[in-house]
Amino acid sequence: MKYHVLTLFPEMIMQGLGVSIIGRAMEKGLLELEAVNIRDYANNKHNKVDDYPYGGGAGMVMQAAPVYGAYEAVKEKIGYAPRVVYLTPQGEVFNQQLAKELAKEDDLVFLCGHYEGIDERVLEEVVTDFVSIGDYVLTGGELPAMVMIDAVSRMVPGVLSNGESGETESFEGNLLEYPQYSRPEEWHGKKVPEVLLSGHHANIAKWRREQSILRTAQRRPDLLEKARLTEKEKDFLSKSEKSW
Repeated sequence: MKYHVLTLFPEMIMQGLGVSIIGRAMEKGLLELEAVNIRDYANNKHNKVDDYPYGGGAGMVMQAAPVYGAYEAVKEKIGYAPRVVYLTPQGEVFNQQLAKELAKEDDLVFLCGHYEGIDERVLEEVVTDFVSIGDYVLTGGELPAMVMIDAVSRMVPGVLSNGESGETESFEGNLLEYPQYSRPEEWHGKKVPEVLLSGHHANIAKWRREQSILRTAQRRPDLLEKARLTEKEKDFLSKSEKSW
C-alpha cells in the first residue's frame, strides 16, 4: 500500500505517522508514505496557494491550480488515476468497512484542505471520495488523514503482528470489542473474570462474544441494530438488559 498525502504541512504527516505500528510497517516495506507539498506547485514566487473567495465571505480558499498540479505529479509518478480521498465534514462518515475497502487499493491519495476549503472545480476534477471522521470542524485535513491512514493500514496484510487482530477488534461485525485484562490477576480489589483463567477456549470465545454484545448494547445501540445475532444471543441480551 502506497499513501500519497497532498498537504500544506508535509512534516506534520511524516512525523505523525513515522512511529509505532505504521512506522515499523514502513521499515518493513509493507507501507509507503509520501507527503506532497502543495506549495511546490504554486505558480508564484511566494508559493501562495490561497486567495479570497468569489462572492465575498470570511477566510481564504485554496486555489485549484496548485492542488491539481500536486495531484497530476502523483498520477504521473504511479502511471494511473488513483483513488483520491478529500477530508471534509461534508463527506461520508468514515467507518471500519470503508477502511477495509480502501486497504485493497495499491495507491491511495489523501487531499488535505485548509482555510475555508478548496476551489470546488478541482474537487470535481480529481476527488473520488468525500470522507469525514466526524461531525466537527478541524483546522485542516492532516489529522483526519492520519486517522484514516492508521485505520486503513491495520487492514493491510502483514502490518499487524497478530494476523487475527484486525478481524477481532472493535466494530468487526458491528460489535464493540470485549473487555481486555492483563496481569496481575487482582488489582484494586478487582479480579480478572475466572473464565479467562480457565484455559477453556470455547468458553472464553463465548464469554467474549457475549461481552461484545453487552458492551455494544450499552454504549453503541445504533451499531447493534446492524449486528447479526443468533436467537440464543438475542435471548441472552434480553435477559441481561433486565438487570441493567
